Amino acid sequence: MSDAVHKLRLEPARPDEPESRSGWFRGRPSARAIITAAIIVVAIGSVDAFVVARRQRYAEETRRLRESMTDLERSRADQIVSQEHNKLRLALALLKRQARMEKALHVSVSVDSSAMYLEREGALLREMPVVVGVERRVGIPPDTVQLAPPLGVRTIARVLTDADAWEVPAWIYADRGLPLPADRVVVGALGPAALLLEGGAVIYSQPVSGPLADSAYVLPGAVRARAEDLRAILPSLSPGMRIYFY
Repeated sequence: MSDAVHKLRLEPARPDEPESRSGWFRGRPSARAIITAAIIVVAIGSVDAFVVARRQRYAEETRRLRESMTDLERSRADQIVSQEHNKLRLALALLKRQARMEKALHVSVSVDSSAMYLEREGALLREMPVVVGVERRVGIPPDTVQLAPPLGVRTIARVLTDADAWEVPAWIYADRGLPLPADRVVVGALGPAALLLEGGAVIYSQPVSGPLADSAYVLPGAVRARAEDLRAILPSLSPGMRIYFY
């Protein structure tokens, strides 16, 4: 019996019965895979180190500049920053009040509350939930642009329906990871109802087709409303009408 056990221990594994291993790998990783993984790890570590170094540099520069100031200069700098924030809050509050007192029919959009209102002389005619697109830099370097939700007073340039065409900007296809078509003029690209505003801002509804036909994607810097809400107020809207963003 001892000879049989000794023979079993010395007998090599058969080729058709691979040795079982625990873990994710079922064989030895190649040298190329090991080198590639090592390069990726080093690259990630280098990027992290660069970001940390730049952050520390900016923090040290800010600290150095503040240390070179007198107490009076630091106090004035802090007051200026605080005043700028207060000025913005005051301007938005005054704009909101102006919208409520506007005698003509108009639309107001509360960016922070994600709500849109159809109003006239303090009377609320319709309240509508909206989704505000995030602020983001879009485009392909060096041709990029920073898109942010609008603030202030805008006017309607065009009122669109699902029968109207809109030339979809090329950056939208790139932002969505879609191939760029030869013809970017798409009928109903901004949904059943949409508003093009002076300055390029857009209030639109989700289309049934096209690059914006995705409930999870909102056009950066734009406002997306429900189709039924925009359709309901569309007959009351016209080019030149004011829209308040606050």
